Amino acid sequence: MSRAAVFLDRDGVINRALLRDGRPIAPLCESELEILPDAVPALTALRERDLALIVVTNQPEVARGALSPETVERLHARLRRELPLEAILACFHDGAACECRKPRPGLLLQAARELQIDLRASFMVGDRASDVLAGERAGCTTIFIDRDYAEAGPARCDFRVRSLWEAAQVILARTAPS
Repeated sequence: MSRAAVFLDRDGVINRALLRDGRPIAPLCESELEILPDAVPALTALRERDLALIVVTNQPEVARGALSPETVERLHARLRRELPLEAILACFHDGAACECRKPRPGLLLQAARELQIDLRASFMVGDRASDVLAGERAGCTTIFIDRDYAEAGPARCDFRVRSLWEAAQVILARTAPS
């Protein structure tokens, strides 16, 4: 039986993105990982609605040699301990050659296969244009968290909000209580 999910980008959505010249970058160690204050209440409310919470994240720093897969796993283990996440899927590639790197929808399609997710009933929440485009390509409702980065946002999205809490409210208004 298929169910709905909320796909979440990682950096800038559930944890604070570090900024370099106004552009978001990922934390490179555990001491830089700061879970955003609204993540726990927002994700708890979504989980109580019986939505699968799945992180889909590009981590090209691994391919670039700036971050080890083991460090990424330690960061993800902490996120799984502190947040009600069902799964975390990561693309470690750099460049656009793979199917799993957003804006391609590969990670969302993988989760749909492995976790029996109905993509049309699901949401993609992200803070960059590539997140929104991946969600759109997968057939999800897209929610863009506008963090005022020094880069272009998505050309279009279904909803534009300022925080994960606001995104959760949009989703809760559009899903039936379980």
